[in-house]
Amino acid sequence: PAGCPAAMAQARGRLAKEPALQTVPVSDLPVEVCEVALNTRPDSSSGLAAAGFRTAKSLPPEWHQSHAALYHKAFAGCEQAQRARAEAKELAEHAAATAQRAQQGSTAALGQRLQDVHFWKAELLKEIEDLDAETGLLAAQKLRLESALDVTTLPYAIATDNLQCRERRQSPDLVCDEVEKELLKEAELIRDIQELLRRTLLQAVNQMRLNRDHKEVCERDWSDKVETYNIDDKCGRYSNQSTNIRFHPSSVKFEESASTPETWAKFSHDNIYRAEQEKLASINLRVLIDNILHDVSRDLRAQCDAVNEAFAKHCEELDDTKHKLEYHLKNILKEIGDQEANIAALKQAVKDKEAPMKVAQTRLYDRSFRPNVELCRDEAQFRLTSEVEALTEPIESLKKKLLESEQSLANLEDTRMNLEKEIAVKTNSIFIDRQKCMAHRIHYPVVLKLAGYQ
Repeated sequence: PAGCPAAMAQARGRLAKEPALQTVPVSDLPVEVCEVALNTRPDSSSGLAAAGFRTAKSLPPEWHQSHAALYHKAFAGCEQAQRARAEAKELAEHAAATAQRAQQGSTAALGQRLQDVHFWKAELLKEIEDLDAETGLLAAQKLRLESALDVTTLPYAIATDNLQCRERRQSPDLVCDEVEKELLKEAELIRDIQELLRRTLLQAVNQMRLNRDHKEVCERDWSDKVETYNIDDKCGRYSNQSTNIRFHPSSVKFEESASTPETWAKFSHDNIYRAEQEKLASINLRVLIDNILHDVSRDLRAQCDAVNEAFAKHCEELDDTKHKLEYHLKNILKEIGDQEANIAALKQAVKDKEAPMKVAQTRLYDRSFRPNVELCRDEAQFRLTSEVEALTEPIESLKKKLLESEQSLANLEDTRMNLEKEIAVKTNSIFIDRQKCMAHRIHYPVVLKLAGYQ
């Protein structure tokens, strides 16, 4: 740039090689030698007779000497004037050459300065465009974060709805099974993911603000560079024939707040360096956001698959248990029918023994009215007594068996009621898990939506 020590040294070198001054050679002036002979004759003018006429007059030698001195002075004046004119012409030529060289040096310095300003202006403009593009990319990642955060509300609603629905299960199915553990794990995972997405979203907003701040700093610096470039370009176009030039004596002094070339370049370099740092931080944040969204979508889908698998396995267990209960209920119902038929048969058998018992007891009753000695314990009496005893024992056995059968029938009825109740419980559990929970889970978001893509 202009004004540097190298340019100044080059200018001094050119000044040191200036041509020698051309002077008029000095010639020797003729020396007037006047030899005055003193006339001491009596009739000379220096006599006493002419004493009154030579009082104010000079002598001829003096007259000649005076003219010689005047000639010498005129010759010396001409010579001095010629020498002065030559020196003035040389000085004017030297001043013109010096002014031209100084103006050319200043113009070259302005041209170099324009190159420097253009370089930093181009660098700042590139950094501004890069920051603007990076902020746009980060804004797109921010939208993905917001979309992913909004999408997580649906899985969380599904998980909490499943947990609430399963609270309506009836005992003994109201247990903390594997499905409930996976659902609780899913709800906790979604809460952790939502908190992570909120923190990352806040970090993205702060990084976008920093990007815009440094972009504004670079824009202000770039705007100053553009204005400076226009001013220096206008200054570089000035020439001696320009019509808009005039004297500005006060412009020669340096401003106290003026920067040096080093601080000037360092200012733009620091702005670009800080902008580069923020751009790098923004790029790293975008990569982090992409990894977070990828991991979040993968973890949510993996947990969703685990819950669905637990639901499917549990529903299969419920179906198997229900089928076994229905099989046992079918056997119980058949056994109840058989037992009821058995009870009816036992009652009929007891009833069938009542007539023979009545006959035998009536015979014994009537024979008890035989008079006097006729009241004999004869063979008929023994046979009738044996008959009554023989009939009493099976009747009692039949009645006992009837009581046992009736108790067994009551137990079968209780078992039937318990089986039917358990089947109803299993039916309710299957309805909750399959029709309520699993049907709701088909609306679970796909991986692309969980990753923040619309």
